[in-house]
Amino acid sequence: MTATGASEGVGARGAPVSGPWWWARRRSAVLDVGLAAASTVECVFEGARFADGAQLPQLVGVLLGLLVGPVLLLRRRRPVVVVLVSIAVTPAVMGGLLSTVGLYTLAASDVPRRITALLASMTAAGTLVTTFLSLRQDVAAQEDFQPPGWLIPAMSLALGLVLTAPPVLWGLYVGARRRLVESLRERADGLERELSLLADRAEERAEWARNEERTRIAREMHDVVAHRVSLMVVHAAALQAVALKDPEKASKNAGLVGDMGRQALTELREMLGVLRTADAAAARGDVVSGAPERLAAVASRAGATVRARPSEPFAGEGVGEAPEEAGEPVTVAGEADSEGPHLAELADLVGQSRAAGMVVELSVDGVAEGEPAGRRYAPPVERTVYRVVQEALTNVHKHAPGARARVRLAHREGELAVQVENGPCEGGAADAGLPSGGNGLVGMRERVTALGGVFVSGPTDAGGFRVSAVLPAPAEAA
Repeated sequence: MTATGASEGVGARGAPVSGPWWWARRRSAVLDVGLAAASTVECVFEGARFADGAQLPQLVGVLLGLLVGPVLLLRRRRPVVVVLVSIAVTPAVMGGLLSTVGLYTLAASDVPRRITALLASMTAAGTLVTTFLSLRQDVAAQEDFQPPGWLIPAMSLALGLVLTAPPVLWGLYVGARRRLVESLRERADGLERELSLLADRAEERAEWARNEERTRIAREMHDVVAHRVSLMVVHAAALQAVALKDPEKASKNAGLVGDMGRQALTELREMLGVLRTADAAAARGDVVSGAPERLAAVASRAGATVRARPSEPFAGEGVGEAPEEAGEPVTVAGEADSEGPHLAELADLVGQSRAAGMVVELSVDGVAEGEPAGRRYAPPVERTVYRVVQEALTNVHKHAPGARARVRLAHREGELAVQVENGPCEGGAADAGLPSGGNGLVGMRERVTALGGVFVSGPTDAGGFRVSAVLPAPAEAA
């Protein structure tokens, strides 16, 4: 510890520094050497005077001073030794600087306070006794001066306190300040480490959110375009087959292809417009008000369930687990909910596949009499069921052209179940040749599990394929 109370072995910013021997800084060594030199000169003069008074050779006093004065070099490493030496030479009336600096260093160090109090008391007592004896001897040598009896003890006590209390109190203050600075530095270092960890974790969460957003955008694009484009391809193939044989049917198929293409382009343009606006705002560093809601509304019109936060977890294949801090998903409500597809549109969806030449059977179980569209459920539930049926029929168009399909919808107590099953390709029809990214089943599973439902898919014993989903869905008032 330095004379100012700074901790040894660290620099101004906590960096380790080196000095000669046990000193942490060169300036500390220079200061102690100067103090030791001054103490040595003092002790030599006081030792010579003590030797004259004790009728000893002056050389003895000088040697004693040369031995006692340099002890001050050890004050930072052994403050107790310095104070003990100053107490030991107190009867010789020497070592005033040694005692003062030693008491200050002892009080400012980490030595237990009881030891500091004991040594300070011994120093004060030794100074008091030495001063009392010296003053009484001087007064006795002067016959014409007879002071009151209380004067000599009072002066001795005052001198003992003056030489002992100030360095001890100052050392205690400096030591307390040093420990406070060290504790603040430790807290600052801890906060810096914590902020660094938080920054690293925030970067990881940002990267995870970016990956999740890419996955979500890919899924929404797939949901918006894949079904209509697949039907367009099927109708185009039928149009090519009947163009010369049945012009009327070819014209009808051409109209269907045009309508589906326009719908797909409209939905795609709206979604890309929202993304392009958000990207431009991010490049400028601005915030586009309502961009997430606009994207949600566009995707909802296409039957997609969109969440407002990019950190929403999706429990599905190929999607990483969300961090613990990920917030609860917030579903965009309002206009988006009212514009999304619902169960009443399943018949139109099945009709589009029938118009493309697929034999599709639709059955609904659990519908009360007089309710043609069934009970009303929360918009996210109805949109998810719609998208499951839509994607399943799209897969039939892609991978099992000519196969018969059956769509079953069951209203149960507190839940809604849907199943889409197709048989094997009739007549050994080959795959329709439509491109597939392998994300259809993954997207269906993510949508169902995000609402707390169960999704199962796989081949059947008859050579077809089955997709089943059960969602918790308490009925709502119409």
